[in-house]
Amino acid sequence: LLFLLFLSGCAGVRVSTIDAEKYMEQRRGDVLTSGKVSGHTKTALQVLGIDSRTCVKDGGPCRDLLAAAQGLDNERKLSSLSELWLKEAIEQERKHHAYPAAMRAYLEAARFAYAYLFLSERPMAERTLEERPTQVRDYYNFAVQQSVMLLFRAAKENGGKLPLANGGAARDWSVAFDRKEAPLSTSGEPPSEILPASTLTFDGIRSQYRRDGLGAEMVAVMPEEKADVPWREMRYPALTVILDFPGSTLEHVLGSREAAIHVYDPFKTERVALRGASVPLAGNFTSGYGLWLARSSFARQSIGTLVGKGDMLESPRVYLMQPYQPDKKTIIMIHGLASSPEAWINVANEIMGDEELAHSYQIWQVYYPTSFPLPVSNFEIRKALVQTISAMDSNKNAAATRDMVVVGHSMGGILARLLVSSSGNKLWDPLAAKRDLGADWKNKVRERLQDYLFFDPLPSIKRAVFIAAPHRGTPFADNGLARFAAGLVTLPVKLIKGVIQPAISLLAPEQMHRSAHSFNGIANLSAHDPFIQASAVLPMASGVPFHSIIGNDTPDVPLESSSDGLVPYASAHLEGAASEKVIASGHSVQET
Repeated sequence: LLFLLFLSGCAGVRVSTIDAEKYMEQRRGDVLTSGKVSGHTKTALQVLGIDSRTCVKDGGPCRDLLAAAQGLDNERKLSSLSELWLKEAIEQERKHHAYPAAMRAYLEAARFAYAYLFLSERPMAERTLEERPTQVRDYYNFAVQQSVMLLFRAAKENGGKLPLANGGAARDWSVAFDRKEAPLSTSGEPPSEILPASTLTFDGIRSQYRRDGLGAEMVAVMPEEKADVPWREMRYPALTVILDFPGSTLEHVLGSREAAIHVYDPFKTERVALRGASVPLAGNFTSGYGLWLARSSFARQSIGTLVGKGDMLESPRVYLMQPYQPDKKTIIMIHGLASSPEAWINVANEIMGDEELAHSYQIWQVYYPTSFPLPVSNFEIRKALVQTISAMDSNKNAAATRDMVVVGHSMGGILARLLVSSSGNKLWDPLAAKRDLGADWKNKVRERLQDYLFFDPLPSIKRAVFIAAPHRGTPFADNGLARFAAGLVTLPVKLIKGVIQPAISLLAPEQMHRSAHSFNGIANLSAHDPFIQASAVLPMASGVPFHSIIGNDTPDVPLESSSDGLVPYASAHLEGAASEKVIASGHSVQET
């Protein structure tokens, strides 16, 4: 009797508590996060009397039983089949390196996920707050990502032939390929690499920007362009890939072995229409830009160009940060001395990642040899921009080319100001007055220097922003270190003979001792330089508002006497600015 009483006191159910981490693991743990099938799939198998451990050992029969089962609603069946096929695909790819088998399994996983998301009895709007649709969306996105990777691999092994048809690497699948929404490059060249954006992380970039949604976030690596033009399309465009499955009904979709890959530019396309639903398109806006910077040699090349060593940059380039879009305004970014597009790492990334700004603006980055004298850089950058504008928009009536904003940092700020300024005779007259060379010789010199000393505002630019710009020069250019660096600058012989030597003939007698090599970008930044003195008072285009952003790392002195460590406030300040922002910062104020 006592024994029976003891047994009756033992509860059939016991309760315990778990911590938050374990709770989330139970709720969201699945084949992608833990390598094990989710609780949702285990429950579906249990309802049918299938031991989930059997599925781990031999997934084929398990999937067949699940597909043929009658006692389970379609939502649970489709989502579970997607996860089980995904598990199979991962194992085939990672454990066995059986890439054709893995590709077929990924296509199956994507198809069942697609069917769950778009062909279930309940519309997606009714499932918004449920966890399972989010999991299945992730199955779809990952399966599409890996399918694309393996299809690309197979295509390269097959001589680059796309689409892959029956009998190809996907065997009984026919996969069509459509990239009209994201042409990648105007040349039509296929990418040399395809990388999943989810696998890329970057040191040196403050934030990584992306948009949740449907589709695999990818980066294409395009072949390097050799064309003799100043502009360069983005070699690392961000892409989002959707895998669509034809068929008017669930039965048709599941009974077919056809799929279509659609490639989108996430900067251009925010939503896609699938099966009567408008769904947000996933996008990664940092991955391509970060990969471009990481694989560049900008830092080494910019210093080498300054001192005439190594792989030197010979003329300005205009880098389009994304495929050209005529309806978006263009921001032109110009870096400073001994710098490169790396000066704008976080500024450009945050513009491209900001939903509102990215909707309205695209970025062109100007990369130029900072060793060149300022009047030469001004002319060469103008020429590069005009050629790029003409190539992108021959009619010059798109918002992208008629409503541009120029932003320049440091030396780039001076050049940005020159792009919206009118020279008249204000650069020529002071030089011509220094020497009495005779009318004929002076006319020859003027003709030689015409492109560099006479210019008008670029009509495409409608706004300007100057950041830490030494419009009136900087004391740094006169110190011993800067003079030593200026002495190391090597300029092209063609530039010396064609421009600098004629300019020397205009110098005042007391300046004739200056060598051709002393006429360079560093020397131009001196407050005593004739060009910087004359250009500082050039009138800017009327109707073009300009803004000044100025650093101040000397808070204990009056603003008028302050400096960012390199550029005095008195040099960066311009009367008539639409706005002026002084920020507690050093010279690299654009990175704050």
